[in-house]
Amino acid sequence: MQTYDFVIVGSGSAGCVLAERLSASGRFSVLVLEAGGSDRRFYVQMPLGYGKTFYDPAVNWNYKTEPDPGLAGNVDHWPRGKVLGGSSSINAMVWIRGHPADYDAWRDQGNPGWGFEDLLPAFKAIEDNEAGASRLRGKGGPVHVTDCTKLVHPLTGRYLEAAGQAGLSLNPDFNGETQEGVGVYQISTRDGRRMSAARAFLRPAMKRKNVRVETNALATRIIFEGKRAVGIEYEQNGASQTVRAGREVILSAGSINSPQLLQLSGVGPANHLKNLGIDIVHANENIGRNLEDHVGINYTFEGREATLNQTLRPWWGKLLVGMQYLLLRTGPLSLSMNAGGGFFRTDPALPRPNMQLYFQAFSTVKTKAGERPILTPDNWPGFSIGLSNCRPTSRGEIMIRSNNPRDYPKIVANAYSTDEDVAEMLAAVKFVRKIAAQPAMADLIVREVMPGPSITSDEDLILDFRKRSGTVYHPVSTCRMGPDPATSVVDPRLKVHGLDGLRVIDASIFPDNISGNTNAPSIMTGWKGAELVLADHI
Repeated sequence: MQTYDFVIVGSGSAGCVLAERLSASGRFSVLVLEAGGSDRRFYVQMPLGYGKTFYDPAVNWNYKTEPDPGLAGNVDHWPRGKVLGGSSSINAMVWIRGHPADYDAWRDQGNPGWGFEDLLPAFKAIEDNEAGASRLRGKGGPVHVTDCTKLVHPLTGRYLEAAGQAGLSLNPDFNGETQEGVGVYQISTRDGRRMSAARAFLRPAMKRKNVRVETNALATRIIFEGKRAVGIEYEQNGASQTVRAGREVILSAGSINSPQLLQLSGVGPANHLKNLGIDIVHANENIGRNLEDHVGINYTFEGREATLNQTLRPWWGKLLVGMQYLLLRTGPLSLSMNAGGGFFRTDPALPRPNMQLYFQAFSTVKTKAGERPILTPDNWPGFSIGLSNCRPTSRGEIMIRSNNPRDYPKIVANAYSTDEDVAEMLAAVKFVRKIAAQPAMADLIVREVMPGPSITSDEDLILDFRKRSGTVYHPVSTCRMGPDPATSVVDPRLKVHGLDGLRVIDASIFPDNISGNTNAPSIMTGWKGAELVLADHI
């Protein structure tokens, strides 16, 4: 059995950072096990290519939830990256840290060192922000953050003007002094290519002699000696392999796969595991529970002016933007579908925004099977205003179905399962219509296509967003951090309660979800986690 100082399960947003940081000094050997394959694929590297990877089993786990009563009984599609870079290789690249108060709330729940000012140095060290360095922004870090202000579709300006007329201020930087307001999203790209965690961290680390990365290596079980994790069992090319961790096993497999692997290894809710014939190594009822996710919906409009629909739908348009991208690395294919956006409060009495906005200068009412219809939009001028909740109160769970590592776990999302979540979404969709009704946008709109002008009563609006809402791909908290083993899975140093030699370092440790997209906070968690690990192995 080969031995490495650190064995990292998962090469996602956090795992890539860990591999780079833990190997940088040359003192420690690092093995990374990734269930997927290489990220050197055209549609992974091309930013708008995530429309092609949305259902692609070569790079995507393609999880499905259980039928959700909160979503009118619908089964929700949960894409998760199964590739070097994890979900950072197939996401929409919007670079949002979250509201500072989110992290202060983590700290105040008994997690010292996790307040915003504690984490700000990590965020700054990660960034190479095109807008330059400041007290809050970093320059020269591994992740290049692109300012898209001059690159987005001109229709974005109409959206920003209308949102201002509806009462929202213009915000040039959602990661700056304030989060509230509307503006153009910054994205994690560089020179027209996706800046995934693999590109920023793992690829440089792979050049070192003390780093080994195994792809197509599915971790099947954590190996324990008593209460200490000492290695990982994994399958690769049809054969079972084992590897030993001389110092620590680190799970960075994400909010679905980290709790799954713990449960398969006998760590989790005791009765559930016993019923599946799994011997208990350590009982903890929280593993897989406390699942939080952001849920969103789009309102779609037909416009009087050309949108990206007229560029991306016809064959000649595809040819044009394709040549533009291949030759110059510019144009629509070099960007995210989310051009503008913002944050607002559904109730002025709230201390911080509770809703996130997304503006898309195209529409996709008619979908194409097997593909997210970014590259095949509607044949009429259309655009969408989307939104998602920032801090939902609904909670779900992720539980293994069997003791077979290849069986997908049961995902119970429980979207809109609280009155609070329903009430704030109702207020939020009404505000979207308020934006659309402002002079800057009203003259542009021919009609509201989805849900349509016949949907007006509160009851109909609620039924509509139950039918049409879905995840915005930010599941967290299934191995949540906290000081009390009765309510959490890992301690503030990300060590699994009750066990030795084992940490979880990924978005599953978030005590609560953050206000915004989760990729930047996941990368930060990898950076912070590496600091904690290194401090214990000086």
